[in-house]
Amino acid sequence: MPLKAVILIGGPQKGTRFRPLSFEVPKPLFPVAGVPMVQHHIEACAKVPGVKEILLMGFYQPHEALSRFLVSAQQEFKIPIRYLQEYAALGTGGGIYHFRDQILSGGADAFFVLNADVCSEFPLQEMLESWQRRGDMHSFVILGTTANRTQALNYGCIVANADTQEVQHYVEKPSTFVSEIINCGIYLFTPAIFQHIGEVFQRNQQELMLEESSNGWQRAEVIRLEQDVFTALAGSGKLYVYKTDGFWSQIKSAGSAIYASRLYLNQYSRSHPERLAQNKPGGPIIRGNVYIHPTASIDSTAVLGPNVSIGEGVTVGAGVRVRESIVLHGASLHDHTCVLNTIVGWDSTIGRWARVEGTPSDPNPNDPYAKIDSETLFRDGRLTPSITILGCSVTIPAEVVILNSIVLPHKELSRSYKNQIILKSLCWGFTSWEVPSTPRGIDAGQEPCKCLTSTPDRH
Repeated sequence: MPLKAVILIGGPQKGTRFRPLSFEVPKPLFPVAGVPMVQHHIEACAKVPGVKEILLMGFYQPHEALSRFLVSAQQEFKIPIRYLQEYAALGTGGGIYHFRDQILSGGADAFFVLNADVCSEFPLQEMLESWQRRGDMHSFVILGTTANRTQALNYGCIVANADTQEVQHYVEKPSTFVSEIINCGIYLFTPAIFQHIGEVFQRNQQELMLEESSNGWQRAEVIRLEQDVFTALAGSGKLYVYKTDGFWSQIKSAGSAIYASRLYLNQYSRSHPERLAQNKPGGPIIRGNVYIHPTASIDSTAVLGPNVSIGEGVTVGAGVRVRESIVLHGASLHDHTCVLNTIVGWDSTIGRWARVEGTPSDPNPNDPYAKIDSETLFRDGRLTPSITILGCSVTIPAEVVILNSIVLPHKELSRSYKNQIILKSLCWGFTSWEVPSTPRGIDAGQEPCKCLTSTPDRH
């Protein structure tokens, strides 16, 4: 059976919660468990027999890093991979409708659609088999999982027939409890889905004809699968859910990337044991699941793990301790540094005896259905304690402590910081209750700079 796969990678406006890391690379290329985030999706699609082509779809401008990645992935997985650029953000349904001819070319009988900002075991073959057993070539499948009653309100909620798994009711982020089964953002469609999306498009056009609008065509094409299509399909006998007990999580923020890295590293013990570092004579001390790039230089007295990913060209000195962290390309951890619950940015340096630590944002370990909470930058006027993030080319001096802080790129620190956003250039990092330095004309209690929610070239 000829199949295709579509991976929705979004665009630069969709990565704001991932800043400052998304300043340097598109969010889908951020390394999680040692490989770009979207590579996990591509690998899962390439394993499904019959998948003939993988299409990445989003509204990033042509990007050198993205082009290099596509060439490399095609060579590794021996499958055609193309990037289709939307002219604007068209929504989860608008993009695939806009490029429907590209998806249908070659006569695909069905195609997967995966959101790039999720991590999962990706039970695509199981979804396909459940669809084939049903025997209805015009039906569609949503991957679902179980969440607790409180957190289910943050996702699309699915009410399904317990015997047939037909979706009878679908509500995106309801205000009151609807169901514990949530949408994982992974779908199996047939070409018949375009008829249903087309009906939404026609309705949008008709509504816009009643309004004076200069960009009505563009607005009519903005279609959301979840709110506009699934809600209407529920109860029609065409939409079904395949429930998975495997791991699943969203990757919306930098903190969730560390949790996703842990899930993938755990999976490596079964799928890619060669990617996991082992304790060897003369090598560093490994505790738990650790990924080390072959080009990294690690002192034999360093202690790494659990849940550590060491990138290309990283240098780790004597006596260094790293746990629950991601250390990116070219970073240098000098002797006896301690790095906990932190993302160390590209080409950053941490001095001798420095301590860089964050607060994990993991789900409740006592609740098997708990998911990672969406983090808000501020809560009750204070910076929410979370992982520490060092942007690219940040320098941390010797013998200082950086705790629960975000350091934007190209910043050279001179002292310790706690619970702060440390900005670059003409910006000063401070919270509404604490000002590390008050330049003339800026008062304590003033709103913090909007660096994390604006484009970087304004600063």
